Amino acid sequence: MKCLILAAGYATRLYPLTENFPKPLLKVGDKTILDWLIDDIDGAGLVDEYIVISNHKFAHHFLDWASTKTQKISVVDDETSSNETRLGAVRDIQFAIDKLGLNDDMLVIAGDNLLDFSLKRFVLYAKEKQTSCIMRFYEEDEQKLLKCGIVTFDENDCVLCMTEKSPTPATHWCTPPFYYYTKQDAQLVKKGIESGCGVDAPGSFIAWLCTQSPVHAMEMPGHRYDIGNLLSYEQVQKTYQGITII
Repeated sequence: MKCLILAAGYATRLYPLTENFPKPLLKVGDKTILDWLIDDIDGAGLVDEYIVISNHKFAHHFLDWASTKTQKISVVDDETSSNETRLGAVRDIQFAIDKLGLNDDMLVIAGDNLLDFSLKRFVLYAKEKQTSCIMRFYEEDEQKLLKCGIVTFDENDCVLCMTEKSPTPATHWCTPPFYYYTKQDAQLVKKGIESGCGVDAPGSFIAWLCTQSPVHAMEMPGHRYDIGNLLSYEQVQKTYQGITII
């Protein structure tokens, strides 16, 4: 299984910290955000390669970081240099698939979110379901719902519908940017783009995919920490205690 890490954004809301430095390599406690994620995933022994998808501006930072790691890590430069010319998360995924000739199951994760539970649970859930999978959590704040992927599902966790940033959210169930693609579904990313699925938000492909293939949604056993601006970064630095739910 490959792990694709979405890290090609420019994090303009975190300026000046990220004006010349990538958000996923900011430190929380004694580790970078990426180290927290990879160190957890690697403990499951299910991933044979980590692929960091970067923009051209920050690729050298990720290459320097990767050189210090023991895991097999590839850095893919998507060749964009500004927020205005970015490809968008879904096109970045396809870019990496084409660039490396990927043909495997994939764990696709945002490189700027932290979790207080192990992603091993999610991978094992997906292996059990034998379908592409997402995670879900209940969000009470109606204003936050407007900025999220929203999912409806049946009594067996099978996704019935998913939307990204809908002005009229159908439920209070949100989807964080952590996804599992089966090998077969990973080959449909290009078709999804050609069919008109959104390309900016990473969940847009899954929103399209669930109209083509079964997708299941696992309820998160803990919390995620989205580092979107300076205030949220300061709060995470004060409160994050690492993975407390194995």
